[in-house]
Amino acid sequence: MSAPIDQSTKVPRIGFVSLGCPKALVDSERILTQLRIEGYEVVGGYDQADLVVVNTCAFIEAAQEESLDAIGEALTENGKVVVTGCLGSRGSVVRDRFPEVLAITGPQDYEAVMKAVHAQLPPPPRSPFTDLLPDSGVKLTPRHYAYLKISEGCNHKCTFCIIPDLRGRLRSRRVDAVLGEAERLVRDGVRELLVVSQDTSAYGVDLRYESAPWHGRERRTRMTELADALGDLGVWVRLHYVYPYRHVDELIPLMAQGKVLPYLDMPLQHASPGILKAMRRPAGGEQVLERLQRWRDICPDLVVRSTFIVGFPGETEADFEQLLAFLEEARLDRVGCFTYSPVDGARANALPGAVDPEVAEMRRERLMALQAGISAGKLRQFVGRTLQVLVDAVDGDEALARSYADAPEVDGLVHLVGAEGLRPGDFVDVRIHDSDEHDLYGTAGEP
Repeated sequence: MSAPIDQSTKVPRIGFVSLGCPKALVDSERILTQLRIEGYEVVGGYDQADLVVVNTCAFIEAAQEESLDAIGEALTENGKVVVTGCLGSRGSVVRDRFPEVLAITGPQDYEAVMKAVHAQLPPPPRSPFTDLLPDSGVKLTPRHYAYLKISEGCNHKCTFCIIPDLRGRLRSRRVDAVLGEAERLVRDGVRELLVVSQDTSAYGVDLRYESAPWHGRERRTRMTELADALGDLGVWVRLHYVYPYRHVDELIPLMAQGKVLPYLDMPLQHASPGILKAMRRPAGGEQVLERLQRWRDICPDLVVRSTFIVGFPGETEADFEQLLAFLEEARLDRVGCFTYSPVDGARANALPGAVDPEVAEMRRERLMALQAGISAGKLRQFVGRTLQVLVDAVDGDEALARSYADAPEVDGLVHLVGAEGLRPGDFVDVRIHDSDEHDLYGTAGEP
């Protein structure tokens, strides 16, 4: 390992690269918060940094290659690199490509990251200015929304996924710890909490739904009770990565009551029973269709987003047509689609019936073309309505915002005029005048 840099005359400066999903982003925020607490300066350019930390992703092959490219770029531009995150769980992959990296740690191993930084850049004397950090720490999202990670790891054994190998089995945070963090975020100006984990529906099962006191009453470490308590904080609460277990039914009345947003991010992955079985995924298409109808009867404004994989080993044209038929009937609001990626270590790679990549891509395009028409029809139903939106960005008289139907980064936007005086983080009522396949258009302040 290289000799530590002499920091006797300056504050050590850290560059940071954060890749991957919102769960990884939360890990980055925690590392950055600890760096700031210990007096390190976080800088934006490689040339300004004394050392670079790269938080990697390895969910699919493309993400792994993106992470390796980022490590290579950091080494070329700076030369001193600490690697952490999901690809760090496969240290030999990194070390074989880049033997000169200073240290490699896995996901959520914040102490090991700090130890590697300390070895190169001893922390400076504590400064009273570090006390100016908000209670919620350093955030990589805009000030008005934040991801709230409620658990680590996953107990599923989906054949296309290596997350349990990278991040381990389910480890839930106790409900009082999650609610305490949520309160701090709201106190620091967050107007929307995005609840994330690998499997939000399974929250607390590893703790046997252990109870904890919270503001004078007992709360169980369980998804429904957590959502109910978050709904008391007076901000938007959006639920992501919700598997369609039976107890998800309990959430729908909370949505109808306005406790949490009527929005479910539910990654279904496919609709063919044969493909779902090969994927080792829960719940079949018919069951989901029946439950969707019941949920919409209870909460007519419910918006459902999902993701699907096409080109999975063994997927026939009949399987794919079954998926299209499901989408036609389900009329999901938001849909993402990916072609199967044979990431190293996934058990699905050994399954027979590999699908030609060109065929998989054509299926993806057909699915997204179908969904574009469904989405356009869904969004037309908002025309003429007045929606509350959360402002993300303002440029003079115009602004970009999101309705309850839009999660940041992955869904659509509300383009509005009449934005004078508005700021990011403001809630405003908008009269919707037009729509397209993805976005809505309206005027702020109109009745």
